[in-house]
This record gives sequence, C-alpha cells and structure tokens, in this order.
Amino acid sequence: MREVREAFARFWPLTRGDRRWLLLIVACVIVSALAETASILLFAELTDHALKAGSLAAFWGPAGAWLGVAVLGAIVGYLGNSLAVWTAERFVLRLRAGVFRHVQDLPPHFFQKHRQGDLVERLTGDVEAIEQMVVSGVVGTVSAVFSALFYSAAALWLRWDLALVTFLLAPLFLVAARRFAGRIRTAAQDERTADGAITSVVEESLGNVVLTQAYNRRRAEEKRLDNEARAWLRASVRGARASELYEQFVEVVETVCVLAVIGLGAWEIAQGRMSLGQLLAFAAFLGYLYPPIRDLGQLGLTLTAATAGAQRLQEILDAEPAVTDPAEPVRPWPVRGWVSFHGVSFRYPGGGAERDALHDVTFTARPGEFVLVTGPSGAGKSTLSKLLTRFYDPTEGVICLDGVPLTDVPLEFLRENVALLPQETLILHGTIRENIACGRPGASEKEIEGAARDADAHAFIDALPDAYDTEIAPGTAILSGGQLQRVALARAILRAAPVLVLDEPTTGLDGPAARRVVQPLRRLVSGRTTVMITHDLTLAPDADRILVVDGGRLVEEGTHEELMARGGVYAGLAGPMPVGAETTMRLLLPQPQP
Repeated sequence: MREVREAFARFWPLTRGDRRWLLLIVACVIVSALAETASILLFAELTDHALKAGSLAAFWGPAGAWLGVAVLGAIVGYLGNSLAVWTAERFVLRLRAGVFRHVQDLPPHFFQKHRQGDLVERLTGDVEAIEQMVVSGVVGTVSAVFSALFYSAAALWLRWDLALVTFLLAPLFLVAARRFAGRIRTAAQDERTADGAITSVVEESLGNVVLTQAYNRRRAEEKRLDNEARAWLRASVRGARASELYEQFVEVVETVCVLAVIGLGAWEIAQGRMSLGQLLAFAAFLGYLYPPIRDLGQLGLTLTAATAGAQRLQEILDAEPAVTDPAEPVRPWPVRGWVSFHGVSFRYPGGGAERDALHDVTFTARPGEFVLVTGPSGAGKSTLSKLLTRFYDPTEGVICLDGVPLTDVPLEFLRENVALLPQETLILHGTIRENIACGRPGASEKEIEGAARDADAHAFIDALPDAYDTEIAPGTAILSGGQLQRVALARAILRAAPVLVLDEPTTGLDGPAARRVVQPLRRLVSGRTTVMITHDLTLAPDADRILVVDGGRLVEEGTHEELMARGGVYAGLAGPMPVGAETTMRLLLPQPQP
C-alpha cells in the first residue's frame, strides 16, 4: 500500500478547486445511504404491521414514507453521481493538460528514448487510471464506509447479538483483497506496458506504410503486432482471472453469511424473540452490508492496479526539462541580432558518448550576416542549432544574443527572436493558411499571402481547388516535398525574427526542388542574422562567412574563396566547382549588400 499512498499524495493536490464539489458529493452519498437504511426499516414495519396482520390501514403510512424516502434517495443519488462524473472528468482534463504541458518542455533526447505510442498511452489510459485512484476512489471509499456504518448500526439496533456473529466473517473480504493485490498489480503493469507497445507498433507501421509495402514487410509488421498483442492478452487474462477469483470467493462468503443469518433467524422466530419483519429486515441489511465491504476490498485492488499507471506517469513528470526560464530574466529589448559563442562545449545528457558533441567552439555572427556552417556527417553541426535555440544549455562556455547570455533570456522571448527552420519539414494537421500562420499567430491574410509569395509558394497554393484552405497533414500527397518545404519557408518568413537558424533546409529535395527553394532562402536570409547548418554548399559562395566543424571542433573559418584556396577540410567537402557554376550562381542569386 506504500505505492498507493505515494501516488495518492503526488496527485491529490490536483483536486484543489474541486474539493468543495467532492464534499457535496460525499454529502449526497451519506444522504443516499441513510435513505436506503430508512427504506429497509420501513419495509420491516410494513411486513409486521400491514402484511402479517393483513391490515390495509396500516399499509398507507409506511408505504407513503417509503415512497418519499425512495424519491429523495433517487434525486440525491442522481445529483451526486452526475456531479461525481463531472468532477472526475475535470480532474482528468487538468491532469492530462499538466502532463502534456510538462512533456512539451522536455528535451529531444527524451523522445528518442520513448516510443511515441507509449507516450500516447500514458497520456490517455494511465491518466484515467489515476482518476480512478484520486477522485472515483475517494468517492467510492466514502460511499462504502458510510453505507457499511449505517447498515451495521441498523443491524445492531435490530439484533446486536446476531449482528456480531455475522460481522465476524466481514474481515475475510479484506484479507482476500490483500492476497490478490500483488497479482493484480503485476498484471496491470504488464497490461499497460503492452497497451503502449501496441499503440507504438500501429503508429510506426502506419507512418511507414510505404516502406512496409516496398520491402514486403507486411507479414513482419503483422508478426510485430501479434507479439505485442499476445503479451497484452496474457497480462489481461492474468488480471481478469485474479479479479474473477476474488469475486467468486466473495460470493461464497456472502452466501455462507446469509445462510447463517436465515438459520439463526428461524431459530430466533421459533423461540419468539424475533418477528418475521425483523428477520427480513436483518437479512436485507446484511445483503446491503456486504457489498460495501466487498467494494472496499475491490477498491483496494483497483487502487493497486492504478499504481501501475501512476508509476508510468510519474516517470514522465519526474523527467527534468533540459532548460528552464531564468529565475531573474532580463527585460525584453529590441534584438539587433548579434550571436556569439564563447568557448562552448557540449555533451548530450545520458547519451553515453565518449567525447563532446562540440568542444571549445568560439565565433560571432554580426547583425544581418549570413554564416554557413558545414562539415562531415556527425561533426556536430546540428548541435549548434539546438544550443542556439536553447533546446540545451552548453556544458561549458556561454552563448550570447546581443551580448546577453541565453540563460538570462526568457525562453518565449528567445524563440520569438531566434527562428528555427528544422531539418525535418514540419507540417501540422490543418489548412495551408494555418500552417503558415503558426509562424506568427494573429497575422493578417495579406501578411500570410505575402510570406507565401516571398517563399515562391503562392502560385501552387492558389492553383489548388481550395487554395489556402486546402487541408494538409504530415506525409500528405497533395504537395510535393519541395512545395511543403516552401510552405515551411513561408512560415519562417512570416515570423520575421531578427535571427534565423536553418538546419539542412534542402535535405531530401531533388535538384529541381532544391533550386526552387534557393531563391526563397536568399530572400529569407536577407537582412537577418542567419546561421545555416548544411552539407549542401550551393549557397556557400554567397555566405559572408563559412565555419567548418569537424569532430566537434571549429577547424576552419573564412569565405568560400579563402577556404577553397587553403585546400583544407572545406575544399575536400566542396570538391572542384564545375566551370561556370560559380558565375551562374552569382547571376541566379542577389548579391549580399556590403
């Protein structure tokens, strides 16, 4: 039960704001239990004074009171149950929003270690399991406790000696629940893990359906799903068998108790110490008493199973964001665009890397300067973009924006002024207009269309049947890879941030598509401090400065002509330029202003 107490203590604070409703629900539960108790006592009175005596006159009073109590109980029960559902769903909404908010602050390596399908399961099924513990569990416990107290008190009032005999068997329910708790908890943990694995397999297979079909992997994917589904089946069956065994054991115990009461009651009636109405009422109280006691045992099993979800969710909540807002942030200022790295080294957390991804990197990008960063694969180029947009902080050294360390800058302000065009073409489910507008929420239609024109995207968007209202999604077949990249470029242009970070902007595009992206890229970088990380050196001649990273170190720095003349790492990456290619590129692209 220690795990249950710890999980409850962790999530109970989320009920703040709804606790007055929980008190009202408890009040409804108490009134409903009292109404049930009164109904049974009125039934005993009817039996002894109306049915046994055959008196219709003695029927109306108890019957009217019984009906009134039943109506009151029904109204209160409806209000209590409706309010309980509303409160439970509010708790789920609040908890899921809190977990989702926390997840969005976690660093990229967290998502590389966890399958997306498993995270989805934690945000859905595991959240609902915690609600069963914190809200429904509290209401169920209070309901069972008060019902058991009222029925026990009424049974003692009718015949205390007979009641005490029957109470001796009640602890068997709790003993049985304790014995079954371990097996049910283990099965619940395995079942939830398998649920996440199934979701992950389905998500991965649907996302890679082209690979599945092209490489005839249909049977392999079916086998993967079958393996996870069988693990879920085994865990589910184990849990169901344990729960069912507990239920059947309880049924037998209840039957023994009822038979004992009827036998003792028959003997009491024969001795003239008990009326038939009292016996029937006592049996009814017993019938009502054992279900709440049984529910308490079952609730213990439910809470035990819910700890599996709580532990999985706590694993997410205990994960620390790689960066946080500063305790004393600097005030916002009109950003000019000075970007500087001072002795920056970085090693990815928990990656087990034997060396730094970056080591002692120092450089400065002036306002409006176009700096191109290149180097061999795995040299640490993309790590620069993650540090500059502060997905991570340097292990050593300082990165500054206009001379202000990034660790002193609020994250929201930083990312409003340092725009990232990531390596992956990120597309949201929604219209083309919505995809562009997310670069600057609240932008006008004219501004959205202007950004699309600058990105060389307006023509193909306008040619679509629904134009800017065309629905697109990741992996959509409506637009080509190059067109989707230009939509992403329009988003970055609309953001109009003074500092721009481009991470492999032409990756995955063929020659013609890449050439269509070049002109919008030139317009995008014009007038902004731009750091472009790329292995595609098409724009290298137009860069104000080129930085060459190799093995995590900055090994070369200069213009295209200077680095080609040195014949170092950069010259090896660039290779010999075809005759006339540089002249053609100079004619194609506007020249940077001095």
